[in-house]
Amino acid sequence: MAAAKIKKGDRVVVLSGKDKGKTGEVTQSLPKEDKVVVSGVNIAVRHAKPSQSDPQGGLKRAEAPLHISKVAHVTADGKPTRVRFEERDGKKVRVAVKTGEAING
Repeated sequence: MAAAKIKKGDRVVVLSGKDKGKTGEVTQSLPKEDKVVVSGVNIAVRHAKPSQSDPQGGLKRAEAPLHISKVAHVTADGKPTRVRFEERDGKKVRVAVKTGEAING
């Protein structure tokens, strides 16, 4: 399995879909499914019946996963960039293609 180019804690921008252009932080990475959960993006609404544990019921909002191909890493100036791997000082590091700077993580 290839190393993940987008990881938990990365700042990303949505490239397509209803949330196109929104930015957020990756809160969860699901590498086996090639999906990520981004804070404040792709909010799913579910109707919940009242129950003993939740007597109020009503509409429940939660962040749903996005496919990893729909998001791109954001550079310091807020523009999307692809990510590649390079070997620097004997270590494999993630590098922003547009700027050439190393990405922490």
